Amino acid sequence: MHVTHLSLRNFRNYASADLDLTPGVRIFEGINGQGKTNLIEAVAYLSSLQSHRVSSDAALVKFGEDAAIIRAELAHGPRQLSIDVEITKSGSNRARVSGHPVKARELPRFFNTVVFAPEDLSLVRGEPAQRRSFIDSLLATHAPRLAEVIANYERVLKQRNSLLRSAKARRGSDALLSTLEVWDEQLLSLGTDIIAARLALITRLRPHLANSYRALVDANHGAGMTMRVSALADARNLMDEDGAGGEIDSELTVEEIRDQFTQRLVDARARELDRGTTLVGPHRDDVTFWLNELPARITASQGESWSFALSLKLAAAQLVREVSRTGDPVLILDDVFAELDGQRRSRLAAAVEGYEQVLVTCAVLEDLPEELWTRTIRISAGQIIDPPTAVEEPREEVADADDPAASQ
Repeated sequence: MHVTHLSLRNFRNYASADLDLTPGVRIFEGINGQGKTNLIEAVAYLSSLQSHRVSSDAALVKFGEDAAIIRAELAHGPRQLSIDVEITKSGSNRARVSGHPVKARELPRFFNTVVFAPEDLSLVRGEPAQRRSFIDSLLATHAPRLAEVIANYERVLKQRNSLLRSAKARRGSDALLSTLEVWDEQLLSLGTDIIAARLALITRLRPHLANSYRALVDANHGAGMTMRVSALADARNLMDEDGAGGEIDSELTVEEIRDQFTQRLVDARARELDRGTTLVGPHRDDVTFWLNELPARITASQGESWSFALSLKLAAAQLVREVSRTGDPVLILDDVFAELDGQRRSRLAAAVEGYEQVLVTCAVLEDLPEELWTRTIRISAGQIIDPPTAVEEPREEVADADDPAASQ
């Protein structure tokens, strides 16, 4: 799927903007602070109702305004639809697909994006929470119901931790311990679903990561990934003092996961009561990235870490491409080429050429391979300069099972 028209009102530094786009690679070029990244942020927001840059939506609304509007016309083959979102500084945001209200978790059914930004270097070098968030967002793209499962798990975890703190203060009240068993059951049920889904995703993502890294670098470098699961232990029984499990790279049945999770909760009970927090579960898991059979977080150089993180996003795009019923995701590369040498710039350009639509930002045109220079849209002070003219063949409006309008 690709964006044919993007419309912004009071979004970031744009009071008003309208831009026609065509399939293929398109470059937003301009010096820093002009608004080029704001354009691709708006496109990405439409696929998830989340910004990849800030946690608060209030920052997306132009200063002095109460609300912002993003609207995009989308096309895939003969199919057309529109997505529009109203972002408010206070109150709930609203999303519509072809004029019909939808919930945020439903948006991946209609439109997908995969974004690579400089901040994604933290996927390799940052904290476990960032890697968990990456995996979970990809899960939600594949199966929107898992977004609700993850949200429910976080709610149960919060309640269980509160109960553990109370039990610690009251020195193991029998009534509180009995209530804890109820929360244990919910933690096990939701957590098992999350662990099983994460392991299955890692298994599917691993070969795409290896292929993407080889395509970007060369065949002499091997990239891989495994999951470190606190509720499980591998054959070597690798555990730390907090009960974190070992590296898991094989498939387990749901029943096996639940059985091991149950036993680990039992084993951790005394430590949990002593510390007043939950020590076992998906919230304590991590993804380990490997480069040439060594942990990338520790051994990868700055350049290798950058290439690894980029390869991870290319792998995610390939996985979304395989399962999506709406065509390719829109691939968004925010200020990527400047960090690569000439050879890897050419390799990256070749790797993304086959995607239906790729949106790229750059501050200096010379950072891009020359073959991309003719695909540039210049951005200056929140203004779109010399946008390309989109030439679109007439398309027939086609409703399908995924379109809310189809049931009206």
